Amino acid sequence: MEALVILLAVVVFLLLVAAATGVRVVQEWERGIVFRFGQIQRQGPQGPALVRTPGLTLIVPLVDRLQKVNMQTVAMGVPGQDGITSDNVSVRVDAVVYFRVIDPGKAIVNIQNYVYAISQVAQTSLRSVIGKAEMQDLLAERNKINAELRTIMDEMTEGPWGVRIERVEIKDVSLPEGMKRSMARTAEAERERRARIITADGEYQASKRLAAAAHELSKDPASLQLRLLQTVTDVAAEKNSTLIMPLPVELLRFFDKAAGPAEEPASGAAEIEEPPALEEAIESVPEVPEVTPVESPADRAVAQADPAVHRQGEV
Repeated sequence: MEALVILLAVVVFLLLVAAATGVRVVQEWERGIVFRFGQIQRQGPQGPALVRTPGLTLIVPLVDRLQKVNMQTVAMGVPGQDGITSDNVSVRVDAVVYFRVIDPGKAIVNIQNYVYAISQVAQTSLRSVIGKAEMQDLLAERNKINAELRTIMDEMTEGPWGVRIERVEIKDVSLPEGMKRSMARTAEAERERRARIITADGEYQASKRLAAAAHELSKDPASLQLRLLQTVTDVAAEKNSTLIMPLPVELLRFFDKAAGPAEEPASGAAEIEEPPALEEAIESVPEVPEVTPVESPADRAVAQADPAVHRQGEV
């Protein structure tokens, strides 16, 4: 009798242990895949895998094995990839990939480690896209590059692996220092060009307005004087020690007309004597008397010796 009681106790204990090991809890963000004697349970002979929903689920102890699959979206950073764009510029690009499992059976059976596989696919796809794109596209057309990356990766992962690529984003594009300086100079020159164009446009519009204002002011001379007084008032408001007040040309012309023609000199004033004529001045010069040369004793001796030489010397 005692042996029977012990046997029943052992059986009950084994049943409790089996029941405890046969009960599993699947979380809300998970799905369960059951393997019975190594084979995945399917909904039909060739149907998809039988997925256990969240909550309590029962399996046969020592026969079934439950494997859970996380169905949450995973954000995985792609390491920076060095590459050369189609216009021969060396760049380094970092990206991030968002993916999630849509078919737990394929994610468990068809791929050993789908997270590592997605990482490798992202790196190779990123290098491939860098080689086909231009530098300007990487900087300005990121939405286009992201869409192309997602299409390439999703084609490789969703069908055979049961993993859907939801989004791919390029985080950063690192350029060489020389290229950064060149782009900075280009941007600075562009801003300088726009600034000069805007300044010239402003001066052109201001000249048109000033010409129209001058035309209106020229209709009434009093308006010019009022404008001058207003300018002086504006300058005087600065409390300067020196005030420069310009005089308009019209005011000087008014004073010139008010003065009248210049007065003629009086009749009794002394007249300026004119200089004598040139002929009278020549006649008034006294004549210079002729000078007789004095003959020296040497000359007399030569004349006595050779009269011809003496005559030639006189000539």
